[in-house]
Parts: sequence; C-alpha cells; structure tokens
Amino acid sequence: MSIYLDHAATSFPKPGIVCRRMNQMITRIGANPGRSDHKLARKANQVVNETREKIAMLFAIPDAQRVIFTGNATEAINLGLKGLLLPGDHVVTSSVEHNSVIRPLKRLERVGVQYSQVPCSPQGNLNLRLLPRGLKPKTKLIILTHASNVTGGILPIQEVGAFARSKGIFFMVDAAQTAGLLPIDVQKMNIDLLAAPGHKSLYGPQGTGFLYIANGVDLKPLKEGGTGTESDSDEQPETLPHGFESGTLNTPGIAGLGAGISFVLEQGIIKIWKKERSLTQNLIRGLKRIKGVRIFGPGEMEEQVPVVSFNVESMDPAEVGFLLDDLYDIQVRTGLHCAPHAHRTLGTFPAGTVRVSMGFFNTAEEIKALLRAIYEITRMKL
Repeated sequence: MSIYLDHAATSFPKPGIVCRRMNQMITRIGANPGRSDHKLARKANQVVNETREKIAMLFAIPDAQRVIFTGNATEAINLGLKGLLLPGDHVVTSSVEHNSVIRPLKRLERVGVQYSQVPCSPQGNLNLRLLPRGLKPKTKLIILTHASNVTGGILPIQEVGAFARSKGIFFMVDAAQTAGLLPIDVQKMNIDLLAAPGHKSLYGPQGTGFLYIANGVDLKPLKEGGTGTESDSDEQPETLPHGFESGTLNTPGIAGLGAGISFVLEQGIIKIWKKERSLTQNLIRGLKRIKGVRIFGPGEMEEQVPVVSFNVESMDPAEVGFLLDDLYDIQVRTGLHCAPHAHRTLGTFPAGTVRVSMGFFNTAEEIKALLRAIYEITRMKL
C-alpha cells in the first residue's frame, strides 16, 4: 500500500465527510448560488454562507462577509498584493517565501512597486531585529509566510503583526502550511490580509482557498463581471464579498471545504497538532541516526510544522525521491518546492532537498517504513 507523505502540497486522503458533502452538493442541489431565487439556488447560497461562517469562526474573523473565496492561496495572495499596492509603494518580505509571493512582487516591480527581502538564518529562522532595517519611507505592507513550505520553520507572526501595527503598515500572512494546523487569530495577531488554501490542512478539495480582508483595507478586485448583485449597473459592486467574487463560484468545492473545516473543528487543532508533531519528532530522531543524512531547518520541534527537508550525501534529491516511489511506494516531494529563495538561504540551491510532509492520517508505522527505506537507500551508495 502506498505511503503518502506530500501533505505540504495537498492533504490526502480527505475525510469521508468531505467527499459525501461534495457529492450531495453535485447530485442534490447543483444550482448556482446567488444567481436565482428558486429553492435550489437558495440552498446553494446557504452552503456558501455556512462555509464562510466556519472560516470566520476558525480564524476569529469578526465579519464573515470579509472572507473572499478564491481558487487557491496563490490567487488570494495575488488579489491581496495587486489589489492593494500602487506604484511607489514598498513591501517587506523574507528570504524564505514561496513563489506565490515572490512572482507577483516581481511583476509589480515592473509598474513601480519596490520590495525588500529580510534575510533569514541558514536554518530558515527570521531574526526580528533585522525587520526594521527593511523598512523604507513608503513601506505599505509586510507579507510573510506563517511557516516555510521547505523546512516547516514557523515565523514569528504575532510579533511581526504587532510591529507592523505599531508602524501603521499593513500585514499580510500566507497561511498555506498552517491554516487548520496552528491557531490563527487575525485580531490578536494584527493580520490585515490572510491568504489560505482549502486543500491542505483544512482538508477541502483542490481548487479552493480564501482571502480575509480586514476593515480599513481598500483593495481593487482582480476581475470584474457577474456577481448576482447590482445587476442594473455597468460598474463592479464595491460591497464585500460579492465585489471580489465575479463569476460562478466552485460551489461543490466550497461545500467540501466547509466539511473539511467541520472536521478540523470537531477534532480540534490541538489534537491534530499533537498527532502530526509526534510523527515529525519520530522522523527527525530517526533521520539523525542514519549516517549520511543531513537535515535542514530550525532543528527544534517547537519551531516547526510537520514538514522536514533532508538530503542524502552524494545523492541527488530527485534520485532519492525516485527510489522511494519506485522501490518502496512512498510519495515525497523533491527539488526546489517553488521556493528557490528559501533554498538559497539554506544553501541547497539548485538541486533542492527531499521533503517529507506528514498529515493527520499518517501513522507511526509509516514513518518507520520511511526510515527503513532511507537507511537502505543510503546503504546503496556504500
């Protein structure tokens, strides 16, 4: 049986409740939410609103109407960056960001937006004392990943949020690796924009995500079109959430996302975190015992989500990943993980690393099987 250890890319399998809810949406409701007044359309709209409310509950969002559904975290980040920033604005980010942050900033650079990257340590940790050095007179936004998708290292979001608020700077968080796994309170953490995917630790299907927009943040939409509201006007509505949700929503996906969040709420973040933390501890301890294996990252479990990067001495990470898949039916991810700046920080560019990322449904026995496989692979080179 396959051992799936690529949850940082997408969680698998999904809880049964997610599949059932999506099937119900497709076979029993099926209508377009907010576009008609018949009972099926109203039921579809209710499903969308219920999921919006669940997101608000999980992340302590005071007004669910400020939750915008997107196709993924990347779309949410693009909406936040391109909707907020103007020529002459400056942005501060870190040296461990995903391309979903760096590439939009690079595009915005062409129209006069500047950005600075605060360097992280070779272990991927952010030194808060370096943050003020990245500021400029026109700094408008600080954007950070909550946890690295390469090392799992957790960045000090709460402290950065307090710093940004004290300076009158907007704060945006990429919660791709933490939404549903770590507690996030947008009010206590002073988060103005929160971008998250639905298909990772929220256990929803692929093609789902959201952006939270705090009161006082003025964004322009990425797209205009039909919203089901103010249909008599040629202008895009400015009301939230409809002004940012042109076109038909992925209603089956949103239904599945709502069911995934229900699963998280029922299990409890603490229980999920303890399970995945235990698996991560077992993996790190086991890797440290294998000669020829080098682990990258913070090195302390308290500073890390269940994402572990390593390399085997004298072996290309792609080769290790191929052998794990081909000989042992274990799925991991290798390479640069769409985060080349993080690998430059770690010193693993351009080959990258072998990344193992665990989920709630993985077991201690699967981690033991992985460790046995890695040990055997290291012996192949002796």
